[in-house]
Amino acid sequence: MSEKYDCLRLDHQLCFPLYAAARKVTGRYTPYFRELGITYTQYIVFMALWQEDNQTVSEICSKLYLDSGTLTPLLKKMEEKGWLSRTRSKEDERVVRIALTEKGWALREDCLKIPFAVGSCIHLSEEDAANLHRILHLLLEEAIYDSE
Repeated sequence: MSEKYDCLRLDHQLCFPLYAAARKVTGRYTPYFRELGITYTQYIVFMALWQEDNQTVSEICSKLYLDSGTLTPLLKKMEEKGWLSRTRSKEDERVVRIALTEKGWALREDCLKIPFAVGSCIHLSEEDAANLHRILHLLLEEAIYDSE
């Protein structure tokens, strides 16, 4: 391949190892989620709500870097399973608040083992893991949005 096309080489891309690593890491969660009957996206919604319950859809979207078109159908399914409730604001009907039910809070206990189990499959030093975490958050907070 000529130098002109070097920018198209897979091994020269930053996006590809990010994508592939994300798929491999999230794939490690699959057996745990299958056992609980949840998906990865539902898991991160739960984590956001376990950290701070009774949030608006917009607040959750912002924390999870998701749009409401992706999140709303997911929240409806989670409500159907009895894990959370969706309530329209009396002040502004466009605003929907999300709160966990007892069943949603109870799932937190079942999920306690997941971070440790998945974390033990990722062989990085504590320092490398901390650096990766910092860099990924830097990408999310700054680098990606600079181009928008």
